[in-house]
Amino acid sequence: MADKKDKNPKKGEGQAPEPDLGAMEQDDGTNADDSLIEAEGPDVETSLSDVDLAFLDQSADELAAERLADLQRLQAEYVNYRNRVERDRESSKQLVIADVAKNLLPILDDLDRAEAHGDLEEGPMALIAQKFRTTVEKLGVTRVGVKDEPFDHNLHEAIVQIPTPGVEAMTVADVVEVGYQLGSRLLRPAKVAVAVPQED
Repeated sequence: MADKKDKNPKKGEGQAPEPDLGAMEQDDGTNADDSLIEAEGPDVETSLSDVDLAFLDQSADELAAERLADLQRLQAEYVNYRNRVERDRESSKQLVIADVAKNLLPILDDLDRAEAHGDLEEGPMALIAQKFRTTVEKLGVTRVGVKDEPFDHNLHEAIVQIPTPGVEAMTVADVVEVGYQLGSRLLRPAKVAVAVPQED
């Protein structure tokens, strides 16, 4: 019976040789890591000239100036936007008040007629009328049309012209219906009789 051969190879047979660490060393005494660093190139900081550094500083200053200009422009746009919103809000508020005030004008006319007939001289209605007029004034509504004031076609509506001796300019001779305005917004012109210069 033949001897069984040892199927296990002897130690070292059929195996790759271990790497020689010394072979990785360079002839000048430097190792592979050092040569890799040298292959990557010189240090950037030490390789830049004074001109290059000055250019980088200038570029950084220009970039900072551009960013500052952008920030200032955005801030100005925001301020303009906020002012525009405030103006639009105030304009909308005035439109609402004007619409409400126009609906109250017939009541003011009735109060004026009642007062002209002596119905508001005393009693609870006189107090109510006064409170109502005060409330309307708080909204910013003011009366337009006063006798003997100069005629203004922007505020007055002439329903009749009366030639009058001694009159040199058109003047309100009588107020037929009081007008009203809200701030600079005319709600209703005053209907007036106008005294005009008499022709010779």
